[in-house]
Order: sequence, then C-alpha cells, then structure tokens
Amino acid sequence: MNSLVSFTSNYELPGTEYVYHLAENQSLEELCDLASDLRDKGHGNIVTYSKKVFIPLTRLCRNVCHYCTFATTPKNVPTPYLSVDEVLDIARKGQEMGCKEALFTLGERPELRYKEARETLDELGFSSTLEYVAHVAGIVLKETGLLPHINSGIMTPDELSMLKKVSASMGMMLESSSDRLCQKGMVHYGSPDKDPVLRLRSIEAAGEAMVPFTTGILIGIGETRLERLDSLLDLRRVHQKYGHIQEIIVQNFVPKDDTKMAKVSPPDQSELLWTIAMARIIFGPSMSIQAPPNLNPGKLVSLIGAGINDWGGVSPLTPDHVNPESPWPGLDVLASETQKAGKLLLERTTVYPAYINQKGDWLDPVVRSYVLKLVDGHGLGREDDWLSGKSVSVPQSFVDNLCFNGSVNDLNITAPIAAILATATSSQIALRLDEIATLFNARGDDFVAVCKAADRVRHQVCGDEVSYVVNRNINYTNICTYSCSFCAFSKGKKGTDFAEAPYLKSADQVAVLAKEAWDRGATEVCLQGGIHPDFTGQTYLDICKAVKDLVPEIHIHGFSPLEVSHGAETLGVSVSNFLGQLKDVGLSTLPGTAAEILTDEVRALICPDKLNSEQWLSGIEEAHKLDLPTTATIMFGHVDTYQDWAIHLQKLLELQLKTGGLTEFVPLSFVAEEAPIYKRGLSRSGPTLRESILMHAVSRLVLHPHVKNIQASWVKMGLEGVKLCLHAGANDVGGTLMNESITRAAGAAHGQEMTPQALEALIVGCDRQPRVRRTNYADAAPSHVGYQSDELRAIQL
Repeated sequence: MNSLVSFTSNYELPGTEYVYHLAENQSLEELCDLASDLRDKGHGNIVTYSKKVFIPLTRLCRNVCHYCTFATTPKNVPTPYLSVDEVLDIARKGQEMGCKEALFTLGERPELRYKEARETLDELGFSSTLEYVAHVAGIVLKETGLLPHINSGIMTPDELSMLKKVSASMGMMLESSSDRLCQKGMVHYGSPDKDPVLRLRSIEAAGEAMVPFTTGILIGIGETRLERLDSLLDLRRVHQKYGHIQEIIVQNFVPKDDTKMAKVSPPDQSELLWTIAMARIIFGPSMSIQAPPNLNPGKLVSLIGAGINDWGGVSPLTPDHVNPESPWPGLDVLASETQKAGKLLLERTTVYPAYINQKGDWLDPVVRSYVLKLVDGHGLGREDDWLSGKSVSVPQSFVDNLCFNGSVNDLNITAPIAAILATATSSQIALRLDEIATLFNARGDDFVAVCKAADRVRHQVCGDEVSYVVNRNINYTNICTYSCSFCAFSKGKKGTDFAEAPYLKSADQVAVLAKEAWDRGATEVCLQGGIHPDFTGQTYLDICKAVKDLVPEIHIHGFSPLEVSHGAETLGVSVSNFLGQLKDVGLSTLPGTAAEILTDEVRALICPDKLNSEQWLSGIEEAHKLDLPTTATIMFGHVDTYQDWAIHLQKLLELQLKTGGLTEFVPLSFVAEEAPIYKRGLSRSGPTLRESILMHAVSRLVLHPHVKNIQASWVKMGLEGVKLCLHAGANDVGGTLMNESITRAAGAAHGQEMTPQALEALIVGCDRQPRVRRTNYADAAPSHVGYQSDELRAIQL
C-alpha cells in the first residue's frame, strides 16, 4: 500500500496498462482507500447533489433496451408528448419547493419509429423531438428560472447548438463502449442509438460545442470488468481532448419486471464499489464521480468510501421515472448518511462550478444569467434566500451556529482549515493566497470554526467593546461621468422607489447639512458623491472650506481616492499636492471607498474607466504619507471569486505594513437589485449570508494584528446580519449616517438613519459594551448636544 500512497501524493492520471495493473493486483479495500484519498484531494469534505424535478417529456423511444421500463408504446401513454402547460405545472411546483434544475428525460428520436409521435410533432409545429425539447426548455427557463438539463440521447452538432441556447448542461450515458453488447441476444440488440461509436461521436460533438456534459456507465448488463475499464478510458480520452465532461455516473443495473432482464441478478455491491474506485483512479481528483442514491439504499456510506463526491439529482417532487421502483431518499436522510461518512452535503446546480467560473463559452449568455442568480462565489447553489441590503431576518441556523457557547473542540473541522487557522491565530506568518481563498470556501463546521477563531482574535484585540460614530453621510451629487456597472446611484437612474432625480448640492448647502448634523449630535460628516462633469479640484476645496467655516468643530471624512485623483488632475497638480491642499482647508480623514475589488481583471468588468488597483493603492499611500488616515473597503459578491477576495486582502495587508494608515476595514456586500450589471444578467445576486459573514471573519484573521477594527455595515447586512458579524470578528458597527443614498439607490431596504439608541440596543443584545467613538476611534462624548432623530425633531417642532 505504501506505493499507492506515494502514487497518490504526486498524482498523474495513470496510463492504460497501469490501470489494468491496479485493477488486477490491488484488493478492493486498497482501491477504495486510494480512490477515497484522491476524492478528498479534489473535493475535500464536500459531497454534492442537485435538487431537481424530472420532466418525462416523452416516454416513446425507438430503442428497445432489454432492461428499460421507461420507454413504452403509444397505446400506453395518454399522449406522445407532455404539453407545455403540463411541463410548466411540474416546473412551477418544483420551483416552489426550492428546486434549481429541470431534468428533461425522454426517449431517443421516437418520431423515427412511431407515426403517433410524428403526427403530434406536426400538430405542434415541430419537425423533431429535439426541436420540441428546445422549445419547452426555453419556456421553463424563462418562466421558472429552473435550469434545464437535457438527456436527449445522440445529438448532432446543430442539435447541440440549438439545445445549448436553452440549457445549462446536457447528458447521455455511454453505458458501455463494448460493441459486443449490441450483438444478437445481448442487451442493446435492436437499439440503433446504443452503438458505442455513435455515442462516443456525439459525446465528442458535445465537447466541440463546449457543452458541460454528464455521462457514465451502466454496470451489470452483461459487460466484463475489462469492458468497464475500457469504457471509462474511452470517456477519459474524449474529456482530455475537450475538458467538457463534468461528471461520471457509475450506475448499477436494477432488474425490472416486464423486461427481458427481469430475472437477471443485479451486480454485487463489491462490483459497484470496485467500479466506482476504478473510475476515480482513472479520472483523478478533480472529476465528479456520482452514484445514484435511490438505487443503493442502506449502502450510501460505502459509496462515499469508494470515491464518489456527488449523489446526482434528487427530487422532492417527482419520482425517478427511469427507476420508478426506487424512491429518492429524503434530503435529511441523504445529509445524515453523508455525515456518517464524515462529509458535508451541499447543493449544486445542474452545471458544476468549474464551468461557471472557467473562461470560455461554456454557457449561453442568456442561460448564464439564470445560473448566476442561483450560485454563490464558488459556483455551488445559494444556501438560502438572504440578500444583502434587503433581508431583514437571517436563518436561525446561523444564529444557532455563531451564538452558541459550546467548545470548538466539538466541531468536525477538516484538516486543511484547522491548519490554516492554527497559522492565522498563533503566528506572524502571513497567510498565502490559496489559504485565504480556502477560508472563504469554509462551510458547515469549518465555517463555524473560522468565525469562532476570528471572534477570539477580536476579543484579544478589542475586548468586548463595540464602537460606533454619530455622523451624517452627505452625498452632494448623484451626477457622475463614470459608468460603473454595479452602481445604481449615479445620474439619477429611475425605476425604483428609492431612485432620485439628478441633483447637485452647492458647497453652502453641504455646509448647512453639516451644521444640522452637528446640532443633532454628529461629530463627523462623510462627504462623497458622483464625479460631476463640472467639478474640479476647487469644488472639493470649496466644499471643505464651507463646512469648516460654518462648523469648525466637525470632522470632515471625505472624498474617495477617485475623487482625489479627479480633483488633482483638473488642477494640474499631483495627488500628494492636492491632498495637502484638502488637508489645509479641513479634511481630516479619507474613506477608502472606490476600492471595489483590487484586481484589474474584475475592475475591467465592473468599473473599466475608474482608477486601476495600483492607482487606488497609491492614492491611499499618498494620504498616509501626509498623516491623513483612511479606511479601506471591499465591494464583493458580483463577478468576483474567492481568489479575488484573497488578493484584495493581501494587497491591503501589504499597504498597512508599509504605512500603518488604515484605521478600519469595511466589507461592503454587493446590493444587486437595481445594479445595471445584475439587471443585464452579468452578475450574481450579491454574496450569500455565509460569504458576507466570512468576509468579516477572514479579514480579521488576515489583517491581524495590523488593522485593529473590522466594521459591519448595517446598511448592507441589516441589524440581524450585523449581530452575526459581531460574533465573527467585527468590533464596529459604523455610523448613524442620518442619510445614505448610494446603497438605497441599488435597491436596499436599509440605509437612511440609525439612532444611537438602536445601535446600542443591538450591541447590548450581543452581550457587548457600546462605545461612542470619533472618526479616528478615539473616545467621544455620548453627545455634545443630545442626538435627535428626524422623527423626534418633527414631534418637538
């Protein structure tokens, strides 16, 4: 076994002869151990499934496979094809039950065998079954958002192109590449579409068309072990050429009444385990290997032990129409059995993460827009319906997991996460990019462990105090020359209850708002706005001077690096020179906004005409050199990846080590609803709650001890979300704001004003001690005149 361990640690896909050698000379236990280790290297502790509905569009088929009860004759079905209304009824019920996939099952080209099929298609206005499939799948996608996966048998390049426009993935079981099974007396005799040459050719065509594809083998139908290996190797050769096979199914034959194989014994469990293990060894760590759970009740733990990482499609609504005698296990049972094997069950969509995140035309643009609404930053299914800036409540499971007082020793933490957390919490060694990205993908007990580790670090640095500042946001114009695709604030975009007409406040008007804020107890005004085409550097100088002339005591926290750069350019001076001028007229600190994501590949998609990442970092560094402290932000959850987040945090850490001028880090989760990039179907619907909490936790671990303060934005997270962040590394809840327009314009429900009383109630409710601070985190008096909300002022007047 030592040679196998060594073989695994530096794994290269084995050649044909070595595959035969392993199959012949290693015990089942040894093969399963090797396969299980390979699976863990590729998929960690995750086992996935797809929540779907099965739509049997037609049960007619021109093939006569000797084990099949799905295919039937026209006299045994009410109509040859389901109608659009019947399909939509199934799909809508599945949508209501939380399904993300619509699996279209059908026989192969029944119109070539049955006149009833031809006549029905003619009445419907279609020349082939596949044309009708494309029509119906497109309607399901548009009407329900369920992602079609089409199992339609052999397809030509033109048919693949047609179906790709309305489906996220397709599939066809090879079953076997042995032509012996097509001979007289064998299982595929009389089934022209089961010719392995034709099936492999169609699978290759799917690769040429860049279709994420599902295929696999059926065992126990008369094939030999060697023929199974050859079938898997044939599939591997196709995949190595095109890279399009997203999963390999190893399905065990189950005898069915009223078929020619009704009396044939199913394959032994050992045969299934052996084949799964060999499939994993042949395809390596990264391939998804699947076995149907409904065909193997009571044996699921052993399937995981043999190397699978996926259960395939499981439906809470519809039966497995191909194996109706084998009911689906409940998701609670599936999760429990997966947990018994030491793994975590997670939902995916019909298309695997690699094909969502890879470059290239794997998905039709329209289909991709529907996919992005359903996935997280890794490409797995969104875990719940929480939306940044919108959701008021949070799932109780998050509260239970993050607010418990139990020991982390009771958590089942995976070895990679445990090792990263040990480094992050006990040494001064900076985490590597891959380690940071791994933390962002933490789930289950790993997620809880990351949050708890961050919370312990927070307690060491900040104790139990949670700070906030009494301030007012003044967005002096929403007119902007830039066209950031995530921004619904600029140029007075209409179409939501929160959108405003184009406006521009004068310097004197800004000063009056600052005076009102001071009179109501604010110690800070935060000044930010669009880049108005008439603005010059003098505009920003005039605003600062007007504010300070009227309210000399107030702290001006204003102007992003983009505004500073614009002002400097219009005056023909350096950024450093202009910052010096701003400081002279009263600017004290800068908000580190406009950072978005500090990777230029992402910036090219969301803000191509803005500062690039190095220009943003340089502008912040120049401010620090002039003793102008700044905050730092990240705007995440749109087209970015966990790797992008890791790069962003690493760049901020490098900046802080160089200058020490960052006062706080503020995660800003993307609010999607009115954002142009989301409305065009080009982004996700914002980060998930798990990801949003992790951004606070991971940033605490990555930036420790160099950035002391991690702020949770109630505008983005809502009050209940902020509470969770306070248990995951955050120690600050930002400001009272009094006004906030930018996030509201994007469709957020939060953002106008939060009283100190409300913030303090939130903080005390988390067993923390509130502390009123100034912008620089020094203590502030609770109020210099007594804070008043607009509602209270109106009553008094």
